[in-house]
Amino acid sequence: MRVNNPFGIAFVATLGVGLGIVLLQSVGTLSTILLYVGTALFLSLGLDPVVSFLERRRLPRWAAVLLTIIALLGVFAGIVLMILPIIIDQVSQLITQVERLVTRQGWENDIKDWLQGVFPNLEVDQVWDAVNSWLLALDWGSITQGVLSAGVAVISGLAGAFIVLILTIYFTASTPSLKAAVYRLVPASKRHRFVDLAEQITDSVGYYVIGQVSLATVNGILSAIFLSIIGAPFPAVLACVAFFFSLIPLVGTLTGSTLIVLTCLIPGLGAPITALIAAIYYLVYMQIEAYVLAPRIMGRAVAVPGAVVVIAALAGGALLGLLGALIAIPVAASVLIIYRQVIIPRQNER
Repeated sequence: MRVNNPFGIAFVATLGVGLGIVLLQSVGTLSTILLYVGTALFLSLGLDPVVSFLERRRLPRWAAVLLTIIALLGVFAGIVLMILPIIIDQVSQLITQVERLVTRQGWENDIKDWLQGVFPNLEVDQVWDAVNSWLLALDWGSITQGVLSAGVAVISGLAGAFIVLILTIYFTASTPSLKAAVYRLVPASKRHRFVDLAEQITDSVGYYVIGQVSLATVNGILSAIFLSIIGAPFPAVLACVAFFFSLIPLVGTLTGSTLIVLTCLIPGLGAPITALIAAIYYLVYMQIEAYVLAPRIMGRAVAVPGAVVVIAALAGGALLGLLGALIAIPVAASVLIIYRQVIIPRQNER
């Protein structure tokens, strides 16, 4: 349709801009729902290799899905029931120790002496005065409001986790039908190639999820055992820290290990020798994980170069936060599959 009237051209352009703004606002409004759906799809792809393994053992699809979901929920329930009482007890001990440290007479001098011993060249009095000035300048009303907002966020997070769980169960049960519906949208002449690439991508994502969870589990179990042996404070809590941070690719294990070592340095809770032993252990463990565990556990996932891992993790974290950092690596692996098997062969044919 040709529009020769300038007024008509302006009107059509305004309608186009308005439609674009409405679409962008709609995406922003639905961002939380889209995030839930994306997370559920990501998790369902991670469970699909387990379901396929059970199907190869001659179990029907519904039985394989049901067994996988029950086993997953059972494992998490067992972990929670086993660890939660210990964590509650140790967190209460931590709060008691901190309260006792703060209310004890002369605790300021003890902390100053400790800082002076650890950092001999540090101007402890100046640092102490700066910290006191910062504390006095804090807006405690805003902090209280922030705590309430954090409580609301926790409740919203639990509700979101429940929604993701329901969607994950649905997507896991209906993965073949969803794939078939997508495959039918592709022209028949190109369907076979598209199906082959799609299966490689979904398998890569699934093996990546399973591998990352396996690495985190290994780190959590070994951390619990080792920290208990060396007498680290609150080993169950620190083992949970090691597990959850290990789920984050690239920097998760390093960040969690750093927090654990710093916790072992808290006066009255740990000791410098304990922190030193923990630091040596995690340095050795990270080498073993990088060169022994990760290649074996993640061997069936698509290998991604280190530079791509860094860029993907940073970009995913900037766009979607923690979830973006988690899914960035399999997305990068999917892009590499398309690059290697579609783009490069086409370029070589020209």
